[in-house]
Amino acid sequence: MRSGIGVAPLVPTGLVVESVVHGEDAIVVAAQGAAAMSACPLCGTLSERVHSRYVRQVADLPWAGRSVRLRLVVRRFLCDLAGCRCRIFAERFGKAVRSDRARRTDRLEGLVHHLGLALGGRPGAGFAQRLMLPVSNDTLLRVVRRLARPRAAPLSVIGIDDWAVRRNHRYGTIVCDLERRRIVALLPDREMATAEAWLRRHPGIGVVSRDLSIGTESGPRIGAQ
Repeated sequence: MRSGIGVAPLVPTGLVVESVVHGEDAIVVAAQGAAAMSACPLCGTLSERVHSRYVRQVADLPWAGRSVRLRLVVRRFLCDLAGCRCRIFAERFGKAVRSDRARRTDRLEGLVHHLGLALGGRPGAGFAQRLMLPVSNDTLLRVVRRLARPRAAPLSVIGIDDWAVRRNHRYGTIVCDLERRRIVALLPDREMATAEAWLRRHPGIGVVSRDLSIGTESGPRIGAQ
């Protein structure tokens, strides 16, 4: 079934739409990179010599109650710089698709991340299905953990609250850098001793904002000593 609304303005920037197939439950958008050249990931040399092409399937934000799949035609380029170890490389799409192995666009990854933070694993996966997002509870938790890697900058002001691994069944503790508004740690439980041990490993923290109702209530006071 065809739709009268154009899909091209809704796809990530940097892509050119070749065709759109509207199904009952999904929309498949065939697209390719808009740039005529691509930079070598090792030396940065621009190349316009295409070696070959292959197809990637990438999930994007749902549209009109249907899931959206991008069928990306990826070009492989030849590096023209003599001596470069990367003779053949695949083009990058920038913020449209974060890496050459990503299964989701950058904007869909951000939505998956926030669903995992807000609802946890199983409830988040159930709500994602209602939003036509093809993610499982394990995927939600993996995304949250991957984006919660420690930052290199020293911590000074943090916030501590509980986080649902499985709502109403299993909870952990989330630690956020309030100055940079980023997650810095996901602790496996809400025990006081776990929070104390983590805080002792970060003696530079001067301010702790916490929820008085969670199990780590006494942790910041003892750990900061």
